[in-house]
Amino acid sequence: MIETERLVLRAPADEDRAAIAALNADPRVGEWLSGVMTREESDAFVDRMTAHIAEHGHGFWTVERKADRAVIGVAGLLAMGADLPPGPALEVGWRLRPDAWGQGYATEAARASTAWGFAHRDAPEIVAITARGNYRSQAVMIRLGMVPEPWRDFDHPRLAEDHPLRAHVTYSLKRPA
Repeated sequence: MIETERLVLRAPADEDRAAIAALNADPRVGEWLSGVMTREESDAFVDRMTAHIAEHGHGFWTVERKADRAVIGVAGLLAMGADLPPGPALEVGWRLRPDAWGQGYATEAARASTAWGFAHRDAPEIVAITARGNYRSQAVMIRLGMVPEPWRDFDHPRLAEDHPLRAHVTYSLKRPA
């Protein structure tokens, strides 16, 4: 478990499934994730989150707001495989409910995740990727101190060639000295 001033990042629990399903079904969230998920797809996503944490000791954690204990999203570190051009790498990512956008929660959760990653993993860097047009996520990356690495940008191999989100950018944060 990771605690910040306003958030708790923790392993997903079964009681989080409904909140995560609502997040994954929201078209505003799905706009940058190549679509929304059904409840079954979201439950499979939670199962993958749990399995990733069990295998690697980190993953996408449930993001709970301390003030009201509401689940406002997921964030954390993923072991990016070699199937994506920036990989293999340690990747930071996040997805939050739209009513939690614009309040600094994504940056707070991602900053805590990267700090945990450098403290507990041996990675020389942590990367983040997003669709080229997702400027809100890129702004979070910049606030984290990440820098764009255009020579590592790529077309996402899991998206069709004509998919509007196929072109991805890569940012990185090097391990502090």
